[in-house]
Amino acid sequence: MNLKDPNSMNNILGIVLRSGVVLSGAIIAIGTALFVASHSLDDTSTYLAYNPSLVPHGNFPVSLASIATGLGSLDPFSVIALGFLVLLATPVARVALSLFLFAAEKDRMYVYLTAAVLAILLFSMLATPLIPLFNG
Repeated sequence: MNLKDPNSMNNILGIVLRSGVVLSGAIIAIGTALFVASHSLDDTSTYLAYNPSLVPHGNFPVSLASIATGLGSLDPFSVIALGFLVLLATPVARVALSLFLFAAEKDRMYVYLTAAVLAILLFSMLATPLIPLFNG
């Protein structure tokens, strides 16, 4: 595959994006099926009804550790959270792959720009939760 051809690079990046979205959708569908299988229809309606006096609306995993623990027990909410994490990671993976593809093309300007974008993305995801100003 010739990386100098813009169409081949676009094809690779398109495959990554499509695969991430499809994988995410499949994981969320599995989590939804697990939820429906483990709850009666009466119980399901209470989960789906919006009640502003009940915040949070359930016992949902919010950390990577709680998601991992829930995945071990096939908790439907943890499986769905994993699907959303895959969906959020998909564009980040695309930017990281772009960085390597531009490096393989020896296109310095785009390597620097893509590295800056990747650094900003990673900083916003990993560092901002540790900064008190952003935890409101």
